[in-house]
Amino acid sequence: MTPAYCFAPIEDANATVLILGSMPGKASLRAGQYYAHPRNLFWPILGELVGADLALSYQERTRGLQSAGIALWDVLESCVRATSLDSDIENNSLVPNDFTSFFSSHPKIARVYFNGAKAEECYRKHVLPTVAKEPIIYERLPSTSPTNASMSYAQKLVAWETIVKQRQTIRSTRGRTTTVRAG
Repeated sequence: MTPAYCFAPIEDANATVLILGSMPGKASLRAGQYYAHPRNLFWPILGELVGADLALSYQERTRGLQSAGIALWDVLESCVRATSLDSDIENNSLVPNDFTSFFSSHPKIARVYFNGAKAEECYRKHVLPTVAKEPIIYERLPSTSPTNASMSYAQKLVAWETIVKQRQTIRSTRGRTTTVRAG
């Protein structure tokens, strides 16, 4: 099997929030777009939260994230897996992205949200021990993948609303409050 490689981050120098997936699935890799699977709820949820709606072009959605202060990337630069399932990622094939450089270029990031358990697991195991101890809060959100059928769209939306609420808190308290690293 050949390795799969992630996309470049969707980023803005003023981003205060970073959303991390594990690795794009096969539909996303074919389309060259984050969360391209038609049943993935990422874009419908972010559409409701920050206006990055599926009715917009991919470029307009990514600009919507950027203007909302949200960066988007994957924990893994590359990995080998037979399917799109995170559970099929071969653990000995994981290569994490360079987060030391990323955080150095994006010093305003105060919160990192993981889109599901695999993204969080890979980050905590392969990235967290290597990054500087800047004050960042980490939180796992329910996966927007269609394989996460245990939660309804409405339940996922409520959980993901924390991004908007916390982003507002970061803006209003920046300079007055120091966040602490969770973990």
